[in-house]
Amino acid sequence: MIARRTLLALLPLAACASPDPVLFTLIAVPGTPQPGPRQVIALRRVGLAGYLDRPTIVRSAEDYRLSLAQNERWAEPLADMLGRVLAEDLTRRLPGSTVFQDSGSITVDPQRIVEFDVQRFDADASGAVVLAGQVAVRTEDPRGVARTQTLRLTVTPRSAATADLVAALSTALGQAADAIAVMLRR
Repeated sequence: MIARRTLLALLPLAACASPDPVLFTLIAVPGTPQPGPRQVIALRRVGLAGYLDRPTIVRSAEDYRLSLAQNERWAEPLADMLGRVLAEDLTRRLPGSTVFQDSGSITVDPQRIVEFDVQRFDADASGAVVLAGQVAVRTEDPRGVARTQTLRLTVTPRSAATADLVAALSTALGQAADAIAVMLRR
């Protein structure tokens, strides 16, 4: 009888449990290959604005409010995912070159180093995805001059669904890779 009472007492708690979260990931997208010499390129850990550094997907940061996707999360830490996908995007755009994440297990002396600081990666008031950030491309020599560029890219998702938001974010990251590949080939 006591076990039955305990079970009955626990039923309301089980009913209140939230469902498993829906997990999303960014994917590499096709881009235009940039001809040029083979290079070894290190991608430093992507810098990420603090408001984005959370497991829940940030839908928007407009009107002084943060809007989060309900029960929808990134499948891995966002900075790690951005670095992984950006490295793959760059590899697709720089045929013959090797792109590796500096934070990974590979220790090779690179010819070029890419640093990317993401300041915004969400939707604006109109629903368009905005990727804003700064990029630096330099040689390993700290005395060398770095090329820098400020990026502000927008992509309109097909719908307000989170899957379409994430697809648009992937496209924006691919467009950033296009710009970075051009910087690397200069």
